[in-house]
Amino acid sequence: MSRGNIFPFDNFLWQICQSFKKKIKYRKKECNIVKLLNPKNDYVFKRIFGQIGNEDITASLISSIVGKEITNVELDNNTILEKDLFDDKVGILDIKAKINSAINCDIEMQVVDKNDIERRLLFYWSRLFSKSIKAGKDYSKLEKTIAILITDYELESLKQIPKYQTKWQIREEEYRQVILTDVMELYIIELPKFIKYKENKKKQVDSWLKFIENPEVVNMDENAAIKKAQKELEKISSDEHERYLAELREKYIMDQKATEDAGYYKGIKEGREEGIKEGEIKRERKRKKRRKRKCSKKIIKTKNRY
Repeated sequence: MSRGNIFPFDNFLWQICQSFKKKIKYRKKECNIVKLLNPKNDYVFKRIFGQIGNEDITASLISSIVGKEITNVELDNNTILEKDLFDDKVGILDIKAKINSAINCDIEMQVVDKNDIERRLLFYWSRLFSKSIKAGKDYSKLEKTIAILITDYELESLKQIPKYQTKWQIREEEYRQVILTDVMELYIIELPKFIKYKENKKKQVDSWLKFIENPEVVNMDENAAIKKAQKELEKISSDEHERYLAELREKYIMDQKATEDAGYYKGIKEGREEGIKEGEIKRERKRKKRRKRKCSKKIIKTKNRY
């Protein structure tokens, strides 16, 4: 039956039904909106920047950090198994790449505060550097190696530096401008400092850090690679299995944080208890000294009487 053949009241009901259908359709569309996974989750981070086919995304990120043009990127295609999500020591979730056909690069996303993170960074760099030469080959064949560390916390050793990105090389202590060699470059980015020092936000890397911090509010018009990364994140977030793996990793990270916090507070408690014991011992020593002084005074008085 066409709309023109129905009575006014029926026409009114028809309009209500159409309006209701539109609302249902809109609600369904709303329900299909998936909450984006956190790019700071190192599994998600690797799925975006370390996935074969996303070389242009990786090139854009590295280029924005090192400040040089990246013409090509070759990603190390290692498969992530479920058991790998519960192990931090193997570095399986690091992104390993060769850039411009000559430079090795390792990128790590770290959200749990590791006390030995500086040594860990050097270890991953040295391992990648040493692998660039085959046994028996000349040392001149060793390739330049870059290590990039992005942390979701401030490093204790860098507290005095009011910069969210720092670059490290081997330099002479007195002649700081002299670099021993350019084969080693370490970059550290502390995300909390990126938020804290807003006046410094004039670098190319800022757009990427905004995406990593909060992908929901990124300006999609400013960078084609970021736009692709956003689409990739939406794809991963919509995949049930990928979401399951990301949540497994997130749970492991939260457990690690809880363990770190428990150890920290246990240390404080033990320190306090030890401090109390030491305080009691000191007070007891003082009391003994006072008693000795009193006894000495009494002895002297007694002698004087005689």
